[in-house]
Amino acid sequence: MFKGQPKGLISAALANMGERFGFYTMMAILTLFISAKFGLDETTTGIIYSIFYALIYVLALVGGIIADKTKNYKGTILTGIIMMAVGYVIIGFPTPTPVPHMGLYLGITCVGLFVIAFGNGLFKGNLQAVVGQMFDNPQYEAVRDRGFQVFYMFINIGGFFAPFFAIAVRNWWLQFNGLVYNEKLPELCHGFLKGTLGTDALQNFGVLAEQANQGPVANLEAFANQYLNVFTTGFHYAFFVAIVAMAISLVIFLVNKNKLPDVRTKETAAVAKDAPQVTKMEVAEVKRRILALFAVFGIVIFFWFSFHQNGLTLTFFAKDYTDLSMIDINLGFTRIVGAEIFQSANPLFVVLLTPIVVGLFAWLNKKGKEPSTPRKIAIGMGIAALAYLIMAIFSFNLPLLSDVKAAGGLDQALKVGPALLIVTYLVLTVAELFISPLGLSFVSKVAPPHMQGLMQGGWLAATAAGNQLLFLGAMMYKNIPIWLTWSVFVIVCLISMITMLSMVKWLEKVAK
Repeated sequence: MFKGQPKGLISAALANMGERFGFYTMMAILTLFISAKFGLDETTTGIIYSIFYALIYVLALVGGIIADKTKNYKGTILTGIIMMAVGYVIIGFPTPTPVPHMGLYLGITCVGLFVIAFGNGLFKGNLQAVVGQMFDNPQYEAVRDRGFQVFYMFINIGGFFAPFFAIAVRNWWLQFNGLVYNEKLPELCHGFLKGTLGTDALQNFGVLAEQANQGPVANLEAFANQYLNVFTTGFHYAFFVAIVAMAISLVIFLVNKNKLPDVRTKETAAVAKDAPQVTKMEVAEVKRRILALFAVFGIVIFFWFSFHQNGLTLTFFAKDYTDLSMIDINLGFTRIVGAEIFQSANPLFVVLLTPIVVGLFAWLNKKGKEPSTPRKIAIGMGIAALAYLIMAIFSFNLPLLSDVKAAGGLDQALKVGPALLIVTYLVLTVAELFISPLGLSFVSKVAPPHMQGLMQGGWLAATAAGNQLLFLGAMMYKNIPIWLTWSVFVIVCLISMITMLSMVKWLEKVAK
């Protein structure tokens, strides 16, 4: 898998791995942090989450334009790393909960998220563009797809460990303060303080409060305030894990940046084997390539709309409908239990499945039967539809979320086992491996040489458009039957697959 790859690929992958560890530490807990910190419902939390997630990728366009204009890809990447670290400091600094002034503290959090998004926009697309430049040398063109899959695998090594660290820090702080984690309590605490709990929910809150307090609770109001403050402070401290990861990424990048290609130096391009060869193209050819790229961008919008529900509705599903007691790992000083733990399933499967998928494509290539990159993307959309079909089938008899909230939580006997989400993430990961790294490869191959950063930014902007739609998933999750929510994603993915298949021959011609 590593054989024949350009020098610098592993260095870039390691730098990205550290940054992704920090990023996924934040993303594993972000929606649950926002709802617990500010007492917001699923729809409002989903809107904030989708805007932030969209900005991450929209600002990648800005980062791509800056790098293309200045030809200073490495400097732009370095600035992005530093900005992200600053953003993590802003949201990681502990503030009181319940917040004394909603507008002020929510505003501070949003500013921190914007700084992270801007830094990510400077970093993410441009590092991918630099990786793509490594393969512009004809010596490495044949291993471009596999190179991007290796790069993608390293991203997910960091992503796998991140949720465990986030959960461990949050639950350690609860335990340090003599409290026990319960996923239902933050929402019940906010409801109690606002006076919105019904009779059943109020009774359930009293029972859970005594369990979390490990003894009788004399004053429920004092308990609600204490639990919310300790719970969210644990989240704040978890964000500082991301800062450490960013520092590691920064060191790796600085130590290895000379191994990466630099389009500004013609002497380097003439001497170094791995330097990109910048060539001129006819205007008509540039337009043809851009049109093909935008067609693919339009399709993948709907994949990301579906796939990135993992941090939103699928995480809410883990909290509201899944028996988390079946994955409670007691380490003594802390417990690894929480809805966030499922966020580690996807990166784990990426790491485990990437060698298999790479091997499969290599075997098919030897036989002359390897599907083209556009065809692989279409297949991936069909696999994503299968993942949500599984969720729809096994969620058919689950009650409405409104009924669950009225009762103060779903009865333990009615909850689904963790296997449902694990299998869903497994299937979604296979779909991702057919789409995301190969989409990056397709963009790096088809994009005109002088627009590499911009077109990588275009891929990320398509991801942004899909992410901007994420809140629709939260709205459906809150207001319609759960099985129907998942069915919408099945339909969206199938339509995208059919559309992509209809364009395959044209896209294959453009990519030749």
